[in-house]
Amino acid sequence: MLAKFAVKNFRGFNNRIELDLTRHSNYSFNTFAIKEGIIKNGIIYGPNGSGKTNFGLAIFDIVNHLSQKWKKQDYYVNFTFAGSQDLIVDFEYTFIFNGQTVDYAYGKDFMGILRYEQMNVDGKQVFKRANGILNIDSNEYPMGDAIKHNLADNANNISIVNFLLTSYPLSADNYLIQLNKFVNGMLWFRCLETREFIGLENTITLLDEFIISNNLVPDFKRFLLEISGQKFEFATPVKGDKNLFCVVGRKKIPFTLISSTGTHALELLYFWTKRMSDATFVFIDEFDAFYHFKLAFEVCKLLFGLDCQVFTSSHNTYLMTNDLLRPDCNFIVNDNKIKALCDCTDKELRFGHNIEKLFRGNTFTV
Repeated sequence: MLAKFAVKNFRGFNNRIELDLTRHSNYSFNTFAIKEGIIKNGIIYGPNGSGKTNFGLAIFDIVNHLSQKWKKQDYYVNFTFAGSQDLIVDFEYTFIFNGQTVDYAYGKDFMGILRYEQMNVDGKQVFKRANGILNIDSNEYPMGDAIKHNLADNANNISIVNFLLTSYPLSADNYLIQLNKFVNGMLWFRCLETREFIGLENTITLLDEFIISNNLVPDFKRFLLEISGQKFEFATPVKGDKNLFCVVGRKKIPFTLISSTGTHALELLYFWTKRMSDATFVFIDEFDAFYHFKLAFEVCKLLFGLDCQVFTSSHNTYLMTNDLLRPDCNFIVNDNKIKALCDCTDKELRFGHNIEKLFRGNTFTV
């Protein structure tokens, strides 16, 4: 699981900003949100322009860096703070796999070229590459001087992690194998003017066609009814159909013509829920942009019931309630800082408190 993340000089973050998911309180309610001592579910709030989207994108740099999954095409546009070509963007990750703590840090320039990289496991250095010098644990990863020199030079911008993964036989529980599985299971997506995603998949999928080809039309109908109360009568697909049709009276009308923007967003969510059995860490940016506030609540309950880590960003303070999460799982990002609600006030927060009312009353200060 992801236990901690920090970034510096990324887009709007000129100073180091850190999210520590091991820092949780001992609330006795909604314990599902904490797994193995790590915060599993959370919602990130903040004013417009505070950095909610950028923070989520920063977490997913490791997907661009280590995996071959789908990448956001314009990710490296305005990559460094204020567009400076002189700054190095610093990324720091802490993962916990099978009781082992894996600290992985690296830096990239404005073009996304790797400039340094290091890894520690349980406090012991595995490797460190910086300034054309590579130090590596030769007992665990023996290598010749020529290979070591080429890796230190890094002319082809290869990650030491990916090199070790493909060059050495490793056991299934090895921390590099676990890191590789976790990164390849990460998913970021949003549905605003355009639909975008990072990770988990290798290709773009047409949603209607996915539902039809996987015989999921009845299940999709059930999903829409249960999650939003909407009743659609879908026509039975025939061979070759790639689009969903609804029966209205005696006519067949394309689903896309009679469904709202919010319902289209639900179709995207439905698709990803069918893929999230392979997911490890999910971040949905502005997930409820087109949802009724009560629908957003139901969607959160669905998402937070998944086994993987799931985080969202939102402006919807209706979700800021102890009926859904808890004060250590609701975060505010602002002024280059991110804090849980319980760390933004001296007031002792209890289950019976109206967290949304306290928030609107300016109780919380980042």
